[in-house]
Amino acid sequence: MELTCNRCHQTVQPEDCFCPVCGLPQIVYSTDGAAGQGDPERWEDRVRDAGTVDWKPALRSAIALAVPAGIFCSVPSPVGIFGVLLMAGTAAWVVALYIRNRQPAWITIGAGARIGLVTGIVGSWTAAIVTGITLYALRFWLHHGELFDNFWQAFCQQVTQQWNTMGVDPQTVATLKGMLTSPEGRAGWVLAAITFLVAALLVFATAGGAISARLFARSRKTHS
Repeated sequence: MELTCNRCHQTVQPEDCFCPVCGLPQIVYSTDGAAGQGDPERWEDRVRDAGTVDWKPALRSAIALAVPAGIFCSVPSPVGIFGVLLMAGTAAWVVALYIRNRQPAWITIGAGARIGLVTGIVGSWTAAIVTGITLYALRFWLHHGELFDNFWQAFCQQVTQQWNTMGVDPQTVATLKGMLTSPEGRAGWVLAAITFLVAALLVFATAGGAISARLFARSRKTHS
């Protein structure tokens, strides 16, 4: 008879004290009706390693991998939109390194997601800081502000044409264009772009950590 977890309904091996997916304690009843709890030492290992995170090694791996990943995910980087996938892969790698030194070698999806989130925080803030410093340096230190101004003017012109095509009132279009081309408007769009980048990196890193933990749980179940 196949045993399943009462919470997530995933398959649980008879020797498992905890669900390999959600970490719920599993109580096994013997043929005489008595509830067995397994080896106490195994229970302690499962509680310590499955749903909780030892943050010292996790942070060490997260910082070592997320900082260079964040640099590659910054706006000036040629990686572009693929940066979010790079951050997801980085979070999965951090979880894999963390699990490799765990006994038993598995953690719950929630624990993997938390490690991924921390990895994303480190990487996304690195990307945001690198982006801000790079844009500031290009404009004020290297005096390449004209390139940004030309790009922004072309962007505003394209947006204005789209609004005219959609039949937006000409006075409204002129007002919106003036807001976009103002220094405050440009700064607002840059801030919005960096905020979107940070949010996307956080989401993908969290997902990458959760998926990595899930895959390791499945691998453990397959080899049980």
